[in-house]
Amino acid sequence: MPGKNLRVVVTRKLPEPVETRLQELFDTRLAADDAPMNRDALAEAMASADVIVPTLGDRIDAGLLGQAGENLKLVANYGAGFDHIDVATALSRGIMVSNTPGVLAEDTADMAMALILGVPRRLKEGAALIQSGEWEGWAPTALMGHRISGKRLGILGMGRIGQAIARRARGFGLQIHYHNRTRLRTETEESLEATWWESLDQMLARVDILSVSVPHTPSTFHLLNARRLKLMKPTAYVVNTSRGEVIDENALTRQLRAGELAGAGLDVFENGHDINPRLKDLENVLLLPHMGSATEEGRLEMGEKVIINIKTFCDGHRPPDLVVPAML
Repeated sequence: MPGKNLRVVVTRKLPEPVETRLQELFDTRLAADDAPMNRDALAEAMASADVIVPTLGDRIDAGLLGQAGENLKLVANYGAGFDHIDVATALSRGIMVSNTPGVLAEDTADMAMALILGVPRRLKEGAALIQSGEWEGWAPTALMGHRISGKRLGILGMGRIGQAIARRARGFGLQIHYHNRTRLRTETEESLEATWWESLDQMLARVDILSVSVPHTPSTFHLLNARRLKLMKPTAYVVNTSRGEVIDENALTRQLRAGELAGAGLDVFENGHDINPRLKDLENVLLLPHMGSATEEGRLEMGEKVIINIKTFCDGHRPPDLVVPAML
């Protein structure tokens, strides 16, 4: 199908260069503003489009896919994660799904490292003291945190992002430990000076900081449940820049409030922007609004991948970033 005849519907405001290029190549309908589409608007878009470009906040479930028009053949997701899309149902209806992997590892690892540094060193509390006007100057025992050099960092999920975190953490003198479904190659382990734990439970009991870097799948939902969180030392910290659903947020909140964990740094939450208010009230918790991928460079590269996936599909070929059943 010639590109200008391919109807593409974009659900959210994207960076201007990405939108401009989409309009140049395809018959593109852009979002009027940056508010998420409601379910009716999504259904209407899917009924009229050849390709839809959703984002993380758009839940493309079986019900919506059942309302898709006969022409919808590609869901070109703007983002690496695809747990908001019922991929199995899409594939059963002959609709391909693509994503944008590999472009955000460095940006997300930077944010994870910021939280790994920021929580033990109490940056949130220090900044709040300045903003309140209550700071009266340096004091020998004020806002004492913990040195991270020499501590054990446990990385849950050692894919691109986990390895990027490990490279950064080594520079700060952290000992690298990791749990992954499959062990890394020997040369990769040696280059990262990383120790593999076959048992997640055993690793959790021994690390000082845990950084979560696994996707949300049925097998990782509440992977860090109340039982596993209780295995961690009361002096340990939890950092999550992957998906909020991996951690039982209520259990985490209870342990933080009870002093059974030292603190947490979270960029993602189990229920989107609906965050447990008790979690927000804790001084030893640093919360960020899903900023891990929020760089101009990263968001432009995501857009470029979306365009390549659509253009390849338009030319009659398999999109390079196709989500396949083995990934589910």
